[in-house]
Amino acid sequence: MLADYEAVMKAAGDRTRARILKMLQGRELCVCQLMAVLRMSSSTVSKHLSILKMTGLVQDRRDGRWVYYSLVSQTVDSTTPSGRNPYVGTILRCLQDWLNDDPAIRADQQKLEKLLATPVEQACGPV
Repeated sequence: MLADYEAVMKAAGDRTRARILKMLQGRELCVCQLMAVLRMSSSTVSKHLSILKMTGLVQDRRDGRWVYYSLVSQTVDSTTPSGRNPYVGTILRCLQDWLNDDPAIRADQQKLEKLLATPVEQACGPV
């Protein structure tokens, strides 16, 4: 249990991963959209997403050429499925209210809103 707690806190406690989690609230995004907002390379963003996925904070789905990421379901109760980190739901619920006034988070949200006005096929271009 302590290892589960530590894994989630380390994953969510990283500045870049916290920014990713905030951007994923209420929506799914593809890697190229996250890259555009964060201004980071594909390999760097993918590494952060891999850590978030490994700890159970995000999930992915493939749609053609694109892989979309979203927050995992935030429903947590006493019947948490075996293998799922019991701290995931709590940290995601807390993050809904945390960091909303942070300048970096606000800037990310503004960039993201502009980016989302463009279809992903145009924003990400050919693969």
